[in-house]
Amino acid sequence: MFYGQIKPMGGGGKIPLMALIVPCYNEENLIIESLKTLQNKLFELKNSKLIAPESYIICVDDGSADKSFLLLQDYAKNTPYCTIIKLTKNYGHQKALLAGLKYANKRCDCCITIDCDLQQDIEKIPEFIDKYNQGSEIVIGIRNDRKSDGIFKKFSALSFYHIMKIFGTPIIPNHADYRLLGSKALKKLIKFKESNIFLRGLILELGFKTDYLYFDVKPRTLGISKYSLSKMLSLAIDGVTSFSTRPLHLISIIGILIFIISFLLGIYSLYIALFTNQIIPGWASIALPLYFLGGVQLLAMGVIGEYIGKIYSETKHRPLYLIESVIQNKKNLENSNPIHKKSSIATPKE
Repeated sequence: MFYGQIKPMGGGGKIPLMALIVPCYNEENLIIESLKTLQNKLFELKNSKLIAPESYIICVDDGSADKSFLLLQDYAKNTPYCTIIKLTKNYGHQKALLAGLKYANKRCDCCITIDCDLQQDIEKIPEFIDKYNQGSEIVIGIRNDRKSDGIFKKFSALSFYHIMKIFGTPIIPNHADYRLLGSKALKKLIKFKESNIFLRGLILELGFKTDYLYFDVKPRTLGISKYSLSKMLSLAIDGVTSFSTRPLHLISIIGILIFIISFLLGIYSLYIALFTNQIIPGWASIALPLYFLGGVQLLAMGVIGEYIGKIYSETKHRPLYLIESVIQNKKNLENSNPIHKKSSIATPKE
C-alpha cells in the first residue's frame, strides 16, 4: 500500500490509518497555519495511538489564483506525512473534495474531510474515530447552530436547506462537508460516475451504518468564505437536478392549475359580457393572461433546460477534474510501493 501496510478495519481493535482531506482555494492568508494546526492534532492522535503512525494529510489546491500553492509546495517539502494535490484549474469545492477522496481510496482505513478555515471543531476528530471503531462506516458532522454566521450567510444557508427539502433532495440540515468515511463507504462512493456532484446527497445513498456527531462552529479568523450566493445557488441546482424530478412534476401541476384558472376566468368573462354592462374593451382580458402565461412558459422552459443541460454534460463523459501534480515529502514514501519512490512529484493517471 501507498503509506505502508494498512491496518485492519476499525471495530476489530486495530488502529486505523487515517487520511485528513483539506480542500483549499485562494487561502494564502491561513492555509499554512491551518495545516500546522492539523499536523499538531495528527501528532497528538498518533501519540495517543488513536490512529496509525502513517496517517497523513491530503491538501487539495483547487486552482488557486493567489500564492496558496507555492506556500503548500514549500510546506510539503519540509513536513512528513503531507500530500499536496494541485488541480489544473478551479473546479469547485465538491470536485476538489472528490479528488482528495479518490486519491485516499485504498490508501487509508478511513478519511475525514474538513474545510481549511478550521471553523469546524477539530477537537471532535477523536470522536469521529471512536464512532468509526464502533462500526460506523459513515460519521456525519452536524453543526449545532448558526450563531457564528452573518445575517446574509445565515439566510442563504437556511434558504438552501429549505429549497432542498421542498424539491425532495436527500440532505441533512446544517451538515456541510465535515464527515468521516470508512474504506468500504469510500470505495462505493467513487463508483458514482455522474458529472454533477453533490456529495451531501450521495453520502446518504450509500446505505452503510451511519452515525452523527454535533459540533460548534468557530468564527472565521482570516479571509472570507468562498461560498458566495452564486455558488450556493449552483450547489442547490446540482443537488435538486441530481436527486429529484420534482421540479418537472411541479411544472405539470402548474399547468393544470393554469388550465383551471383560465377556465374559471373564461366563464367569468362570458358572464360579464352577457349579463352586465361592465365590460371594458382593452388590455385586461388580453395583456394579463399573456404576461402570466408567458412567464410560466419561460419558467417551465428554464427548468426543463436545466435538466437537458445536465443530461448533455453527463453524455460527454469528460473528467470531473484534472490533476497537475502531486507533491509529497520523501519521508512519506518510506515503506511505500517502489514506483512512488522515483520522484517526490507525480502526476497520476485519471
